[in-house]
Amino acid sequence: MPQTPLLPPAILLMGPTASGKTACALALARSLPVEIISVDSALVFRDMDIGTAKPSAAEQAACPHHLIDILSPEEAYSAARFCEDARRLMGEITARGRIPLLVGGTMLYYKALREGLSDLPEADPALRREIEEAAARDGWPALHAELARLDAAAAARLEPNDAQRIQRALEIVRLTGEPLAASYARREATPDSHRYIPIALSPGDRAVLHARIEKRFDAMLLAGFVDEVVALRRRYTLDPGLPSMRCVGYRQALEYLEGDCDLQTFRSKGIFATRQLAKRQITWQRNFRENWGDLVEVECLEDRLESRVLELVESRIGS
Repeated sequence: MPQTPLLPPAILLMGPTASGKTACALALARSLPVEIISVDSALVFRDMDIGTAKPSAAEQAACPHHLIDILSPEEAYSAARFCEDARRLMGEITARGRIPLLVGGTMLYYKALREGLSDLPEADPALRREIEEAAARDGWPALHAELARLDAAAAARLEPNDAQRIQRALEIVRLTGEPLAASYARREATPDSHRYIPIALSPGDRAVLHARIEKRFDAMLLAGFVDEVVALRRRYTLDPGLPSMRCVGYRQALEYLEGDCDLQTFRSKGIFATRQLAKRQITWQRNFRENWGDLVEVECLEDRLESRVLELVESRIGS
């Protein structure tokens, strides 16, 4: 029987924040004909550069980048739109004789791309407003407690102050009248157009990653992060409920600018929130390891990380 031809390759390079994804991606770009597709729900927003650790203009000029600076901070992006955009771009990049390199830390986007999207109800503006008003009045821990009464399993997976996820979980449970897991179980998969090469950067020593996060947050502050948020508020009509302002660091910066905390508290909250983000990203990767037999994990704290990732990719590109 004739062999089925291999699908064209697409590299998935994921990892928690501050794990070295950008440096690895640029190292791959120096050796392979890749174009980078950002897998990051924050990098889609224009004028949000410092707090998102967006690749610099020089880094973006070194290799074609996609799905960066495509929306105003007043707009919203979704996993469904990411999948649509990413699949279109992957096809275009392959048609140019190049290799799609998907890089970022928004793990939901990777899951949606590989496993399909769940059949979830559309956002309900009235219900969302009602939930936000309740949170403003009673606090997100109270909303987390309500979610626990309605869906204990869903609440157990969320932190009591994880506003964005608590809001969406409550919205889905109230709209469907069933546990979150039931909605997520209904999935529509899209046939793969590419052969994925998934690589996850994983820290063996969480304390070292935490130190990196702290150092990077301080560097953001020195680079003018607060001034960036001041400029955003002048240019756009923003509120804490927007997806852009729920990004780690920006939510805490808004609290500081509103006078709800001092600079030191803002710094501490921002670092803590970033560490919590990394913890969630690592948990996602653990789930991928259990469900994706082709996932390869690389110690992101090793000295020769970039060359190790290049070796792995080169060994699998032609296989």
